[in-house]
Amino acid sequence: MLSTDDLLEVLTRGDLTVEGRLVDASNATLLALCALDGVEVMCVYKPTAGERPLWDFPESTLGLREVAAYQVSAALGWDLVPPTAWRDGGPFGQGMAQAWVTPADGGDMPQGGGLVDVVDRGRTPTGWLEVLDAHGAEGHPVTLVHADDDDLRRMCVLDSVVNNADRKGGHVLRGVLQPDTDEATFGVDHGVTFSEDEKLRTVLWGWAGERLDDATIADLERLGADLDGELGDRLSELLTRRELARTRQRLMRRIREAAFPLPGDGWPSLPWPAF
Repeated sequence: MLSTDDLLEVLTRGDLTVEGRLVDASNATLLALCALDGVEVMCVYKPTAGERPLWDFPESTLGLREVAAYQVSAALGWDLVPPTAWRDGGPFGQGMAQAWVTPADGGDMPQGGGLVDVVDRGRTPTGWLEVLDAHGAEGHPVTLVHADDDDLRRMCVLDSVVNNADRKGGHVLRGVLQPDTDEATFGVDHGVTFSEDEKLRTVLWGWAGERLDDATIADLERLGADLDGELGDRLSELLTRRELARTRQRLMRRIREAAFPLPGDGWPSLPWPAF
């Protein structure tokens, strides 16, 4: 089994061979085989050249934001974002490469990683939390729900720190990065993060306003110290000074409030579609 450092080395320096494209993605998102010194790993390759310009994010920065989100997740010790590296080159130029998440049973990835779902109203599973009542495609009443799960709790907090504007249910995965490793929960698609403006938009509102546990607060306090050191130096190569300053402010607010975020005003709190 590769260490995380070795995996990042392969993603950064390995030769990429594109094997397919994820057609549902709004930007060029390619499935690729990355090989270095006889070691091969599957990855998602998002070249900068394939990014669709957005009105509210600087052009050609989405891949950099994906790497920054991984750096923050890793610094927290939560490992919720698959190892993600910046590449100076590839078949379609520079971009990010992220380790591919495979279902542990080798089957298809369930909707929302089996942790986020839409159910008939009144049929919320035991141990799950309700987010929103709505109507399905045929007009029948449904409810958006997610599991009351520790990994999702941390993902919700991570998203509030990195200001994730697009935590869809389909961006929650449950699987493995390498064969014969333990199954884990991952969040992917962090291209629209770290905006200077408040843009948190997520399906994970089940704990809104609840108090954070002491372990989470301690992790966030440690992250604050890291932002003043080496982590801050690395992020300064990926984000603007103002974006990094606003990240520190959001982190300090989360520590000060010691609670899960609440939906804000002036910006949709839920992504649409939810998956």
